[in-house]
Amino acid sequence: MTWKDPLGRIARGRRRSATPAVSGGGELTCQELVELVTDYLEGALSSDDQHRFEAHLDGCDGCRAYLEQTRATILAVGGVNDADLDPAMRQRLMDSFRDWKSSRDV
Repeated sequence: MTWKDPLGRIARGRRRSATPAVSGGGELTCQELVELVTDYLEGALSSDDQHRFEAHLDGCDGCRAYLEQTRATILAVGGVNDADLDPAMRQRLMDSFRDWKSSRDV
């Protein structure tokens, strides 16, 4: 299947949330919204979670700002690919990610 992502780029495959639906049916917390922002931008939330996400945005200036910052970041760096990176910079980024991930696993 081919579809357009929120930035208008052509994507292929199934749009499916990598994040399980948020537990409960009440309002989202700011932390839950942050965890779902990528799925929201990719159109991968269930209709219930999308509604809860957008309802939270209606009442939270901080989360609206976070969403716009995320969109701006995607627009700014979304076109960078592996071949564009200096090999030393790529290694620094990979090392940083590994260090961050291992610190979260503890």
